[in-house]
Amino acid sequence: MAEIPPPKPFKPAGKSAAAKPGSTGKALKQSPNSKASKRESAIPKEVANRMARRIAITTGLPTFSGMSVFIISYLLVSRGIADIPPALTLLTSAACFLTGLLGLSYGILSASWELSAGSLLGLENIRPNIGKVRDAFSELTKNKG
Repeated sequence: MAEIPPPKPFKPAGKSAAAKPGSTGKALKQSPNSKASKRESAIPKEVANRMARRIAITTGLPTFSGMSVFIISYLLVSRGIADIPPALTLLTSAACFLTGLLGLSYGILSASWELSAGSLLGLENIRPNIGKVRDAFSELTKNKG
């Protein structure tokens, strides 16, 4: 059997691979403005807070409801108030959790990505934000190819 080579040591991304003897000679290409471009692409604090509020509401309420279904169902069945089939409890809580999962995407995409706040529901922001996400992914695929 072939021997397993020892693991390679961790090397920070900023170090050049060509500087180490025995390396493959391939150095990581970094632009001198990489720190500046990361700062430019960061989400402004106002926009991040707006997204966080929307996500907390659109995922928090359905998730809380999904957990509450179990508690309410248990109380109703254990006290003899109602005879609820377990499948109904599971389906109802699953629907709540699925709504919370969809709420995560809605919370991000409905928030205004501009410094202006936008409307309460943010329905007008969904289409432009999806376009921005598509543009960002197309740029990523162009740069890799």
